[in-house]
Amino acid sequence: MKIKSKILGHESSIIKIEIGDTHYPKNHLTEENVKINNDDIEEIKSHHLITEGMVLLDTQMHFSTPQTIEFEIDEESVVMNFICCNNVETQIDQLETEKYSKENTHNIFYTNNFKATFKIPAFEHLNYFSIILSKAFYYKIINEDWELHKKFSNNILLKKPSYLTSKYLPFTPAIQWVLHEIKNCNRKGALKKMYLEAKIKELLIHQLETISSLPAKEQIDQEDYTKLQEAKQILDKDFVHAPTLAELSRLISLNEFKLKKGFKACFGTTVKSYIIKLRMEHAKELFQNKAITVSEAAYKCGYKDISHFSAAFKSFYGFSPQKFKINWDIIQVWITGLLLFS
Repeated sequence: MKIKSKILGHESSIIKIEIGDTHYPKNHLTEENVKINNDDIEEIKSHHLITEGMVLLDTQMHFSTPQTIEFEIDEESVVMNFICCNNVETQIDQLETEKYSKENTHNIFYTNNFKATFKIPAFEHLNYFSIILSKAFYYKIINEDWELHKKFSNNILLKKPSYLTSKYLPFTPAIQWVLHEIKNCNRKGALKKMYLEAKIKELLIHQLETISSLPAKEQIDQEDYTKLQEAKQILDKDFVHAPTLAELSRLISLNEFKLKKGFKACFGTTVKSYIIKLRMEHAKELFQNKAITVSEAAYKCGYKDISHFSAAFKSFYGFSPQKFKINWDIIQVWITGLLLFS
């Protein structure tokens, strides 16, 4: 695995690391410190902890003029990413990401050929901490079929770049503390390596705990969320002839269980209740704007049986459509009278 980073337009690299993918207990841990100063750069400090299958990068940068950083990892890797700065514009090949970084947020992503650019404004303090793991090392510390990251793990098996969760999440106190412990570890040699490996696993536990405690809506991945939005748009467009749950599931290529559970999590209501809501709102508009019978309104709202329509209307509004129509007609007459005699 080769890891490279440099400032666009500059020849010298900030990071240039090559490691093997296989992690063994007796592999040595090495440390690097990079410090760069020149006319265009206030300061770059980057501390690297390196062993086979694992690299820790702790980098701080500050520029007096806007700069663009290029970063590459040429093989499959899992990256535990911790961002400690704002306003950095990020572009990652093969991965959809939030356009600008948010301070004190974290995520995990998999990539099989990572290429990214980071546009850094002048006088912005850049600070990021990344743990780059080979796929083999990642599967040494977490079982690939764990329920908490089953979809993420499946994407790795399919070599499909993805995030563990669709959004970067705020640091918890536990995550902040473990990062502090890693950065301030004074152990040396084999003891330091053992300590870091334990802390990486601890960090991963805290990241997974953060995700598992999210509301159901936040746990839905971006691909499924897009399909659920598509389902809502289909219903919005034609609620009169709304598809059945099975038909809607096929239309958006999402199984019925995920459709039912995800729709409720995203929109706060079931598919059936949402269709009824759209139909009842339409019925109210029909009664308000036209001289229409209850049976005609029922038909125009997608009901073949007027009694089913009346029951749904009363359940939704608290009174029958007949009563609503009578009351609305009285209101219309009253308003007309006021206009005539004003």
